[in-house]
Amino acid sequence: MDVDQNVKNESVSTVDDTTTITQLKMENDQTMSTTKAVIILVVIFLASLLILAYLYYNFPHLTEEEKKYIKIPRNTTDMQNLGRVLEDYKDTYYTQVFMSIFFCYIFLQTFAIPGSISLSILCGFLYPFVLALAIICFCSAMGACFCYLLSMTIGRRLAYKYFPDRIKSYAKLVKKHNDNMFCYIMFLRITPFLPNWFINVCAPLVDVPLIPFWLGTFFGVAVPSVLVVQAGQTLHQVASESTWSWSSVLLLATFAALSLLPVLFKAKLRDKFD
Repeated sequence: MDVDQNVKNESVSTVDDTTTITQLKMENDQTMSTTKAVIILVVIFLASLLILAYLYYNFPHLTEEEKKYIKIPRNTTDMQNLGRVLEDYKDTYYTQVFMSIFFCYIFLQTFAIPGSISLSILCGFLYPFVLALAIICFCSAMGACFCYLLSMTIGRRLAYKYFPDRIKSYAKLVKKHNDNMFCYIMFLRITPFLPNWFINVCAPLVDVPLIPFWLGTFFGVAVPSVLVVQAGQTLHQVASESTWSWSSVLLLATFAALSLLPVLFKAKLRDKFD
């Protein structure tokens, strides 16, 4: 009896050791996979920075004073200064200015870096209304899709690791609106229910198709961007005037107030759409 019991205990011990070794191996594989995903993401990010650096160093010659303003605008003053510099070069170097804004916008959207709203206002500052709106919609859709593809290929493990509960909740909502995915994505872009970066990262993880995702983003961002573009054009008018115009200031304040409407009616919109 004792011999049989010892053999049994040894067998159990062997199974436990094997299970432990297997678990450790899986954990190591997972760690390596996560590390590899992070490395690839960093490499892609650095490669994108190199493209932006190339555009910067191939930009028309700028004076030392002008170089100070070539940066992502963080406030109205930065935007006006950058807008004035780019406007001076836009007619002569139209393609360079256009492509710089184009790639910078997509870069910010792809890696979920704040600043795209400032670039949207800058587009309204520099270009006619329809063209500015088209640039914003197209760049937003392309940047969101690049973020979608990055998440689908190398970001899946990271997303599940850091916010699994939010992904699960998002998946339930997506499943409810599976028959009208285009409308649902467009609705999410218009309203502030979920951050745009979260939608971009988690969409491939909950089986949102790429084409409805692109179309929903393109048309969804158009609605709030109308106000942003108009604000940029009003800002251009203010910057062009030698003195402040109270009508222009009032317009800017009106656009700022209108942009808050989705936030104020957030609960009602959520109840209606859910």
